[in-house]
Amino acid sequence: MIKVDNLSFSFPQKELYTNISFTLEEGQHCAFIGTSGSGKSTLIDILMDPERHLFEGKLEIDPDCTIGYVSQFPQVEHNKEMTVFEYIGEKFIKIQDEITSIYAEMATTSDMDSLLEKYQLALDAFDSMDGDNFENNINKQLNLANLMKLKDLSVSALSGGEFKLIQVIKEMLGSPDLMIMDEPDVFLDFENLNGLKKLINSHKGMLLVVTHNRYLLNHCFNKIIHLENTELQEFDGRYIEYNFSLLQTKIELQEIAVAEAEEIERYDSIIDNLRAIATYNSEASRGRALKARVKFQERLEARRIKAPFVDIKQPNINFGIHNEIEDTVVVKVDDYSVAFDELLLENVNFEIQSTDKVAIIGPNGTGKTTLLREIFKNNHESIEINADVKVAYLSQLQGETLKDSNTIMDEFIDAGFKTYDEIRSYLSNFDFEGEILDQKIESLSGGEKNMLQLAKVSASKANLLLLDEPTSHLDIYTQIALEKAIEDYKGAILMISHDFYSVVNGMDYVLIIDDKTIRKMSMRKFRQMIYASHFNRDYLETEQKKKSVELKIELALKDKNFELAKGLVDELEEIIKLL
Repeated sequence: MIKVDNLSFSFPQKELYTNISFTLEEGQHCAFIGTSGSGKSTLIDILMDPERHLFEGKLEIDPDCTIGYVSQFPQVEHNKEMTVFEYIGEKFIKIQDEITSIYAEMATTSDMDSLLEKYQLALDAFDSMDGDNFENNINKQLNLANLMKLKDLSVSALSGGEFKLIQVIKEMLGSPDLMIMDEPDVFLDFENLNGLKKLINSHKGMLLVVTHNRYLLNHCFNKIIHLENTELQEFDGRYIEYNFSLLQTKIELQEIAVAEAEEIERYDSIIDNLRAIATYNSEASRGRALKARVKFQERLEARRIKAPFVDIKQPNINFGIHNEIEDTVVVKVDDYSVAFDELLLENVNFEIQSTDKVAIIGPNGTGKTTLLREIFKNNHESIEINADVKVAYLSQLQGETLKDSNTIMDEFIDAGFKTYDEIRSYLSNFDFEGEILDQKIESLSGGEKNMLQLAKVSASKANLLLLDEPTSHLDIYTQIALEKAIEDYKGAILMISHDFYSVVNGMDYVLIIDDKTIRKMSMRKFRQMIYASHFNRDYLETEQKKKSVELKIELALKDKNFELAKGLVDELEEIIKLL
């Protein structure tokens, strides 16, 4: 239904795609992946409205193809006075009201023919949407996503995560031929993430979903489109199989690269000897031999395999600190409460030690972000911060810490950097290089903005990090680099996260919101709770084994021990069969 053929597109400051091609067909559930800033959202914009973009190549979309869309940053319409049911069924209710109105008009009209025609058109539209069953269909979808409790609530009372799921249901109910979703998982709690998984897996039409969520990637898709370094490749199969295929290719390429490097080194030595001889022996045959060797070496260099999808550079995130504090309390919260239209939290008490790494866990809309922001501001009577503590804050509302009208350069001059060269050198660790440094913050993707926040947090050298959904919008490579930085950090971390992997791989314990207050929970109990309520225990434990073997393969590749790496790949393949 959709065919992209040799499409190229660029902005004045950045080339996005070079001759990319792919197809989307009926029944495919496609995950669209790639590093932050690689152009995923822009490609979606081109698919949605080709006429607005000047691109080269061909884009063929079936003229009868209807497209549903859920954006990366949906906004709750707080002025919309309608229930969740009315919001989801808005189109159906509108046509239903129109049919009722026409029917009433028939009693008094003198122009029955035009009214009958209008009536028939409205009936046809209603039938095409399966209008007779729309109430039943809405209830089914709400039940599937475990959101029936929201049915009669006002839309304006929803949290951002809840509203995103409601938007997914609303768009799916229209039965579009292609459903496009741009990071629908961002900020969803564990329960809502499972709801999204069920909605995706139950959808009968084509899906194109931008996501970096490892849980969804492993459970929801039968095709992968990967965009990287202006190139694109498509893979028919599950994400876990795609990753395995990449790993096999990586081993093959590295083995070839080592052999080629040795060959090039040998020819370099021969060329050096020929050059040395040519300095005191000017025979023409010697010169020809030297030229031939040099040309052969150039051909060797030219045929080195370039693999933009195999060996993607991870950013170098390092949360170093200026001032390590001895084991002492750095944050004390005593009888804290917060309420807006209703009471969210009350009688909250906890302490964070100077090396504690702690996750705050709770459903969407329970006051987690408000609490973290209050700790950062440090002007609440129930919150006490140690005088020796320097705090750095990453906000899920990126405008709190980044100014849209600033360029990237401006942002880091404001953060205390002295020279542009210093900024360029520092930001190269986070993959910000070249002309992008002169771009305004407002033009960046969600992932790039979060990466900049991480760069600012890293530069602060703070000994207490307050991180609100730090993995949101980040590509998988950056998520893994962030986990490593958290593991190596010597200070205290208080983190809000709905990313299961980040919590279990990096935190010492969790503070869980329960009945409008917060209680401490060990990682062992947290895992048990997650297994019981949300995720399959066997699956996650098998996935941990998979991760362990992948790490051994990486170490074998660093040692250039290709035989060991290949043996471990066989072991990995057996684990993947269990998944």
